[in-house]
Amino acid sequence: MARQPGIATVIAARAGDPAAVDRLVAGYLPLVYTIVGRALEGHADVDDVVQEVMIRVLRNLGELREPESFRSWLVAITVRQVRERFRGRHHAPDELLDDDLRDPGADFTDLAITRLELSGQRRETAEATRWLDEENRELLSLWWLEASGELTRDEIVDATGVGRQHAAVRIQRMKLQLETARAVVRALHRTPRCPDLETVLTGWDGRPGPLWRKRIARHTRECRLCGFAWHDLIAAERLLAGMALVPLPPAFLTSLPGTGGAAALTGSAGTTTSTATAAKAVPAKLLGSVAQKVLAGALTAGAVAGGGAYVVSQQSPDPAPQAAVAAFTSPSPSAAGSPSPSLSPAASPSASPSAPPSASPSGKPSRKPAVVATAVASAKKGAAVWKFTGAKAAIKDVGASWYYDWAPSDDDVPGPAGVEFVPMIWGAANVTDATLKQAKSEGDDWLLGFNEPDLAEQSNMSVEAALDAWPSLEATGMKLVSPAVAFGGDTKDGWLDRFMTGASARGLRVDAIALHWYGSDFSKASVNQFLGYIDAVHERYGKPIWITEFGLIDFGGSPRYPSDAQKVAFIEGATAGLEKRSFVQRYAWFGLPAVGDSVDFGLYKDGKTPTEAGKAYRAAG
Repeated sequence: MARQPGIATVIAARAGDPAAVDRLVAGYLPLVYTIVGRALEGHADVDDVVQEVMIRVLRNLGELREPESFRSWLVAITVRQVRERFRGRHHAPDELLDDDLRDPGADFTDLAITRLELSGQRRETAEATRWLDEENRELLSLWWLEASGELTRDEIVDATGVGRQHAAVRIQRMKLQLETARAVVRALHRTPRCPDLETVLTGWDGRPGPLWRKRIARHTRECRLCGFAWHDLIAAERLLAGMALVPLPPAFLTSLPGTGGAAALTGSAGTTTSTATAAKAVPAKLLGSVAQKVLAGALTAGAVAGGGAYVVSQQSPDPAPQAAVAAFTSPSPSAAGSPSPSLSPAASPSASPSAPPSASPSGKPSRKPAVVATAVASAKKGAAVWKFTGAKAAIKDVGASWYYDWAPSDDDVPGPAGVEFVPMIWGAANVTDATLKQAKSEGDDWLLGFNEPDLAEQSNMSVEAALDAWPSLEATGMKLVSPAVAFGGDTKDGWLDRFMTGASARGLRVDAIALHWYGSDFSKASVNQFLGYIDAVHERYGKPIWITEFGLIDFGGSPRYPSDAQKVAFIEGATAGLEKRSFVQRYAWFGLPAVGDSVDFGLYKDGKTPTEAGKAYRAAG
């Protein structure tokens, strides 16, 4: 993450220290340029929008109550100004600039490619951003910074004004469009170009747009020569590491103290604003030398470059493609025995569904005492476990009848006698004869399918790829639990719905549905929200349900975790509802360990010491 001024600088600037204002503007202007440049993609309005953002920030700085939230506040203002400019352009008779009016050196993508020396799939990804819809370019400008460590998911949620769950869905859709755009760029760059694609391109003026993106993408999916464009695509998150910000344009550098910055700001319409005019809206005492020159001149010069760090190291070669990358929520089989999975907002968009909760058919769940001497046995209750001290004893103490560890074997987390281990085929890379044979030998009857294939940060599989691999799982002769989607299991045309439709069309066998659910509402309503989702999924598919991860975590808010009393109340109500639903076969809280970064939501500190939530889960059943 680029170094930016700290809270002390914000407080001093808010108090009117011109030198602090200089540091604040110089430190955060690259971030503003990056967001606006990527969102508007080379449009001449970028200069004006960045100027408007900085003026609004300086004008309202004195009203900022929480200095520690300055960056979130700045990003929110930036996004708001971008949206206002979008709305203004929608009312214009012609949104596109003529080629002779567009500065050929100001295109953000070209500048990023040149200044960061991008090549390979990094270059393709940068070029693909030109093909995104307007709203997705705005979101990309934020997510790109999140993926490279410049912003957090909390800041994206604050800036976009949507909930954590909605943001996760929007980001996932944007990433799918980016993947399509990358395939379009690959197909267009092929030499020689496919003759049939040349026919499709008849009448195209060479400008990226949604209609041509769809036409070209459709051709690549159906064409034998162009099908390569979809193969071996490295996850965008891995490509973005280290290339969030590009070096600032030379004209911006000349505006810094002692370099003779320009004396006037020229906007996209050709109008010129003097230093005095630009500064009128800002209290004079806040304008230090950098701030004056930024407002007066720096914003004119190639702002669409997207801004950036003063020093940018040269990129590393493209990383090798991976079929499965575990970045959050659930550990991959290759990472077994590592600490608990990270739940940082930047890599954890697992979300609760937006579907309204349906009424629980069993009425209010009955309350049970949370503290008992021995665990309550339940054929449904299980444990989601990764390696920690006392794991075997904790599995036994909690009263689990089954457990899993996201792996095909229990080598890293051996369980106690009498407790069933359920193996998992985590992702596409695990669909091998050796791994399937191991899973069959380790498990009893059941085999869990792919882990969150709808997320790039997890097993990251298309519906088609999952369907193609499914017969290999069927060949084990084991009962198969569907891939566990992160969200939207009850949504028509969602990942799970398309998988189940495809499985039916191909005659593939799916014996049960796996689900994940995380709720950000810590009130009593969370129980019915959770059970309503389970009911809705069962109603759609009519198959037994396995809940292999569930819990209460507000990834985008504060507090992030519920109190002990709230966790106990939710566990008691949720497990009572699950026990009463005959179609629910298995459930497992995420997760059993309460150590390290899972101390706030896990169940056991060691083999014999349950948390308050652990005591409640031990009593479930």
